[in-house]
Order: sequence, then C-alpha cells, then structure tokens
Amino acid sequence: MRHPSVMAAGSVAGVGELVERFYDRLWNAWDDNAVESTLAENFAFRGSLGQETTGRDGWRSYRDQVRRGAPDFTNFVLDLVAADDRAAARLRYIGTHRGPLLGLAGTGRAFAYDGAAFFRAQGGLLVGAWVLGDLDGLRQQLAEAQ
Repeated sequence: MRHPSVMAAGSVAGVGELVERFYDRLWNAWDDNAVESTLAENFAFRGSLGQETTGRDGWRSYRDQVRRGAPDFTNFVLDLVAADDRAAARLRYIGTHRGPLLGLAGTGRAFAYDGAAFFRAQGGLLVGAWVLGDLDGLRQQLAEAQ
C-alpha cells in the first residue's frame, strides 16, 4: 500500500499513478467513485484468483466477490515499474477468510499470498490488467483450517 497519487486538476495520469490509484482507492479503500476515473469502460481484467472479466461492472463483480470472502482484503505494492503505457507490479495480498473464497467456506483464518500484475493504459485510464497470484499457497493456508 502506497500513498495515494495526487494529480493536478485536468492532468492525465501516467500508468504508474493509475496502478497506485487502482490499489490504493479501488481495492484498499473500496472506493467505487474512483472506478470511472481509473478504469476504461471496456477494462479487460484477469484477477489473482484466476477469473476474467470485461468492463467496469465486470471488475466490480470480481471485487465484490473478493470482499465477501475477505472483507479486510488489502493489497501492498512491493515493486512498481512503469514505462510508456505499461506497468508491472510485484504484490502482497493479505486478508481474513470470512466468506466463500476458492470454493471454501470462511474459516476466520488470516492469509497472505504474493502475486504479480501487468497493466496497460490508454487515454489516462487503465484498459487492461493481467494478475497472477500464488493460488497454491493461498489454498494451503485456507485448507489448513478446514
């Protein structure tokens, strides 16, 4: 988790700023009002849990699914490299398993897993994100409590 990016009124965000906003506002703050100013209408997304969505509402559906499984789900950007219209991030995800996640009922168990994400931007908005997560490590943590 990094400090939110601050932009001057009317400026176009760079891809690095957009990635930071994506995690700081859209995920960690669950700020639905920031979706339109961050994601393109046809945003193509593959989440760390493996599901693929298209569009802002598709992404919202994925986010809401994760929130039901782990209401305190938090993303930490450990490394971020951005150039031109592309960015890559190394991530750590943490949360508490309170509801359905990866087909497992909530266990109350805290979890942490690592991942990586690759982003594309166009016209000051994110147009795509392809995210990988250590699902084997996450499954092991959640299954241990079963």
